[in-house]
Amino acid sequence: MESAEKMLKELGVRAKKASRELNRLGVKRKNEGLEAVAKALILHQDKILAANEKDVKKAKENQMKESLVDRLSLTEERIEAMAEGLTQIVALEDPVGEVSEMKTSPLGMQIGQKRVPLGVIGIIFEARPNVTIDAGVLCLKTANATILRGGKEAFHTNQIIVSIMRNTLESLGINGDAIQLVEVLDRDMVGVLLQQREYIDVIIPRGGAGLIRRVVEESS
Repeated sequence: MESAEKMLKELGVRAKKASRELNRLGVKRKNEGLEAVAKALILHQDKILAANEKDVKKAKENQMKESLVDRLSLTEERIEAMAEGLTQIVALEDPVGEVSEMKTSPLGMQIGQKRVPLGVIGIIFEARPNVTIDAGVLCLKTANATILRGGKEAFHTNQIIVSIMRNTLESLGINGDAIQLVEVLDRDMVGVLLQQREYIDVIIPRGGAGLIRRVVEESS
């Protein structure tokens, strides 16, 4: 448990640093990073499919339900759809800095609500590799660093996808620690992750009722 806490603290420290850098990055640079990641997914799709094949083979050996195996499986078409989804995110208006609900106070002051990044977002999700892309790039778009903890069934796929995203960002001079993956599959690691309030500003669960209940009960 102590080693788990040490590892997650290291991830958290790097994520905090990356989140501050993202906050200064600007719309153009963020979109350049997103566009580059979309191209990299297509360029490295053979690596992604090879890693995914390992996960699918293991899932079938473990007699995973056919519907879950299908959710886990990637094809060239699905990777292309992931890349296309990325280009759609690039086209979205940047939410950071948006001011809404402006009103004038009795003293004549202009008061409104301004959107700012949360900081570091921890996302816990189950065996859907597309969520790895969705979570990473949506956080990048909104200038938030993210720590991802995916299901063990998609471990190899998640590992290569996050590696591609990080390497692509770093090639553009963007801190790759903006997107990090918890690579320890021990179930207890989730509990440790949920206690990292010093480094993680919000936790988002994406999965079944059991996962959501655990996050609600154990997170600090």
